[in-house]
Amino acid sequence: MIDPIVDADWLREHADEVVLADVRWYLDGRDGARAFDEAHLPGAVFVDLERWLAGPASPDGGRHPLPDPTVFADGMAHCGIDDDAVVVAYDDQGGVIAARLVWMLRATRHAAALLDGGLAAWTGALASGPSTPRPATFTARAWPVDRLATIDEASGGQLVVIDARDPVRYRGEQEPIDPRAGHIPGAHNVPCREHLDDVGRLRPLAEIRDRFRAVGVREGADVISYCGSGVTACHNLLVLEHAGLGRGRLFPGSWSQYSADPSRRVATGTDAG
Repeated sequence: MIDPIVDADWLREHADEVVLADVRWYLDGRDGARAFDEAHLPGAVFVDLERWLAGPASPDGGRHPLPDPTVFADGMAHCGIDDDAVVVAYDDQGGVIAARLVWMLRATRHAAALLDGGLAAWTGALASGPSTPRPATFTARAWPVDRLATIDEASGGQLVVIDARDPVRYRGEQEPIDPRAGHIPGAHNVPCREHLDDVGRLRPLAEIRDRFRAVGVREGADVISYCGSGVTACHNLLVLEHAGLGRGRLFPGSWSQYSADPSRRVATGTDAG
């Protein structure tokens, strides 16, 4: 299978062999589709995260639970992505949003990768206007249980659990959207955006491996990744795999599910315990 992260040089060499997917979405409510229409990589299609990459929000499932597999399949076909497509996804935040689509495709045994650096890494001309997907057929597949973690596994204290959110949310100093501030007791903060340099590209792999190892991640370890709602947690999982440290598992409900349950203990500050 294709590496989970590819660079712009790789994309130029394989441009005729891939489907480019633009997955722009913003926590502050800005319109990703409008941003796509204004400027996007030539030939890209827009993938609506809220419509195709998440199910209905609920306290039991979180803000962005995984959608029903048939919804995901319909969305991929609608976007011109078929079963045999090789997808390269990007956004304008260094890949932390587009990682959701890449993880979902790879988890269901499809070829997909994240463009390192996202939109800013592309030095050629950009296109504008709505996307024009080609006809496609995409087969629904169940979400694989071996790639997912439950709320009890994430909070059991027996596994390596990593929190992809920014430090101020992990420490409980700010919480702009979820019911309570803080983090899952025992979880370590590995902010996904800190994998990126000042221009939004991945830092050297040796540095990234050191960051993971500092919180107990070793090759082959059972790692669970979460964030606010299961979106940016996927970036940690792709980077983990790209660094040769295994695949890890996603806790889909993430903090939005955990914090909605008043019976579950919340930790604050920098202490994982």
